[in-house]
Amino acid sequence: MLRIDLNENFYLRDPQDTDLGRRLVAESVRLIDEIGFEQFTFKKLAQRIESTEASLYRYFENKHKLLVYLVSWHWAWLRYQIRFHTHNVADARQRLRLILGILTQAHQDDPTTSQLDEAALYRIVVSEASKAYLTKEVDEDNKAGLFQEYKRLAAGISEVVREINPVYAYPHALVSTLLESARKQHFFAQHLPSLTDAAPPAAENKSIHDFLTRLAFAALG
Repeated sequence: MLRIDLNENFYLRDPQDTDLGRRLVAESVRLIDEIGFEQFTFKKLAQRIESTEASLYRYFENKHKLLVYLVSWHWAWLRYQIRFHTHNVADARQRLRLILGILTQAHQDDPTTSQLDEAALYRIVVSEASKAYLTKEVDEDNKAGLFQEYKRLAAGISEVVREINPVYAYPHALVSTLLESARKQHFFAQHLPSLTDAAPPAAENKSIHDFLTRLAFAALG
């Protein structure tokens, strides 16, 4: 099973080290996916996994830290997928096309993470990821390194952008726009369709992939 190690500032005890911790993470993904982050509580999760609230608080200080942990797990998993699928691809343009494909196919479950429902986690990322950093504590969380996985993902893609066009002035702005658009266009297609041109669900991923590809390469020339 794939293990992704994250910043220890997320948790009080690494949930990957115990059976209860792994169940906490896996079932929190399913529960947040079902009822949404606002309705999610440690009390409901404890009932779901037949544990106690006190036991769960030994792993995470609060549900916000858990959300940032889950979202960061997704970003780290995407970075792993990108490295795996592009490490033998010499052409930077082809690597960027592959990366954009991975970003728009991130809703698929990964058999190497048998305890974690990646498809459900992606739905959480689409709906809830902005709540990880749109808080009054964002600067403190940033100093604690809670967004480093997102920044590492963006930095890696920015390097590819620089390879394609070394004089392009806005590699980080372009990459963060692509990353945010990849999930927000999914959200708009599902809930606010007048804000996107994505095709109906059957062709939604292809539409968003085509849009991101055109956006990226039009900017890069």
